[in-house]
Amino acid sequence: MPVLQPIVNIAELIYRKGITDVVISPGSRSAPLTIAVARHPGLRTRVVADERSAGFVALGMAMQSGRPVAVICTSGSAVYNLAPAVAEAYFAEVPLLLLTADRPHEWLYQQDGQTMVQAGVFGPHVKRSFDLPADYTHADSRWFIERSVNEAVNLSRLAPAGPVHINVPLREPFYPAPGDELRFESVRLIETLATTAQLPADVWHRLLDEWDETDRKLIAVGQMPYNPALLAVLHKISEELGVPVVGELPGNIGQNGLFITRTDTFLSGADEALLDSLRPDLLITIGGSFLTRNLKTYFRQYPARVRHWHIGPDAGRISDPFRSLTTLVPMEPLPFLEKLFADIDYQRFRQGDDDSDESFAFRESWQQADRRAARVVAQSLARSAFTDWTATQALMDALPQGSVLHLANSMPVRYANLCGLPADRQVAVCANRGVSGIDGCLSTAVGAALQTDQIVTVLIGDVAFFYDRNALWHAQLPPNLRIVLLNNHAGHIFRMIDGPSRQPELDEFFETEQPLTAARTAEDAQISYHFADDAVGLKQAFDRFFEPSETARLLEVRTDKQVNEQEFKRYKERLREG
Repeated sequence: MPVLQPIVNIAELIYRKGITDVVISPGSRSAPLTIAVARHPGLRTRVVADERSAGFVALGMAMQSGRPVAVICTSGSAVYNLAPAVAEAYFAEVPLLLLTADRPHEWLYQQDGQTMVQAGVFGPHVKRSFDLPADYTHADSRWFIERSVNEAVNLSRLAPAGPVHINVPLREPFYPAPGDELRFESVRLIETLATTAQLPADVWHRLLDEWDETDRKLIAVGQMPYNPALLAVLHKISEELGVPVVGELPGNIGQNGLFITRTDTFLSGADEALLDSLRPDLLITIGGSFLTRNLKTYFRQYPARVRHWHIGPDAGRISDPFRSLTTLVPMEPLPFLEKLFADIDYQRFRQGDDDSDESFAFRESWQQADRRAARVVAQSLARSAFTDWTATQALMDALPQGSVLHLANSMPVRYANLCGLPADRQVAVCANRGVSGIDGCLSTAVGAALQTDQIVTVLIGDVAFFYDRNALWHAQLPPNLRIVLLNNHAGHIFRMIDGPSRQPELDEFFETEQPLTAARTAEDAQISYHFADDAVGLKQAFDRFFEPSETARLLEVRTDKQVNEQEFKRYKERLREG
């Protein structure tokens, strides 16, 4: 394979750049790339035949490790199957390196099979798309390939992280002759050095003045990876400075008696006087998107009275979902908040200031509302029949200490957010909330489980599960994976949304009712299958569900969609009653 030596060198180069994992969907045109990474001694390869699933498996691996993961697929429509995972990675800021094999471009529109326009195929949903040359003999081609791969891997990591596409046209022969050995030659590395943002002294002092000028401050935490150091500084700011910290489960804000986590409940039923009393003067947001409509609607209708800072490293894009942003601070939240707390604490020590009574009273107002909401949730669950929601609470109570929880979109992530998790359990929560689709939620959890020895549990609904069950068509399915399937045989969320729930077409056109169970899927995947359809059976299943095992485990929880709907309506009635 001497003419394809620059392609062989791609394997060596991505390894030297710190990529250790490659997900491969088999194909012929991609054979040179596949053989190069498969024979490289430093690269771990995973074979996932379905390209859509492969993209999400790579996404989950990158989410768990924090490092770029490479994906290889063959030419033609196979490439488009990566698109859902690519879009999710782009908006969730997860680093991926997409290596798509292609036909030489002169064969476009010539009635040649598996040939389509692949250069730039992912459009604006990648940070950049590179198109390599089809001829490798010229020295400039080799220089261009090495330079492009260096730039692509660097770019995938730079904040905001994200997917980068390299399209690789390939000519025959694709396969080495018998006895040929691949040579992993020396390659040239080009580093892009990381920098730490520092605000000029005058700008920093201006922010401190703005802080001092406002009494009612609030920090709202959007979706973020689990970060104990960040949680620690948020705890100090809230405890010692009287600042309420508001967040949701995908933001990894656990219930600790200090943080406010029940906003979806108490903002739904609150009167105008309470809502106005909770309005901050200075709002500080960190992280990505927020899950619940109630929280987003509240901050749009009751924006910060004076200022809204957003702290995040992407200075090139203004994200203003609450329509109140006044200042974008281009820093990582952790160093910003650490410095903020240190400087404010130092000022308090020097000036001998007492804590602001208004700040602590403001925090207490949020906490009182949070405690009332917790009682409403507890009462609703205690009085409820067996439902998806009570099953979710049972799962949250049973999760192992220090494990990983993946939440599928639609109702599972919402039920889990209503339940919450105690902070001292140290469970890392993940969800595909970049684009928030149901496609790929199971595959993402599979990818995460491949990157850790911890138990990785995915809570998933039936439509999302059956839509993505090719995630289990995987020869290396990790034994630390636990799947909890809520099967009410329908797209349950449409009974909870006012619009479709009132339409005569609900059953046929929105709910996608189906009679499937997961028993045969588990049998095909050769994983352990468990079943429960009441609270007693569920408790018995959880007693041993998380113990170490030789295979992954799947627990199917069957509920009645009508009962789910009735019990959730009762919860909503309790909110309306105050």
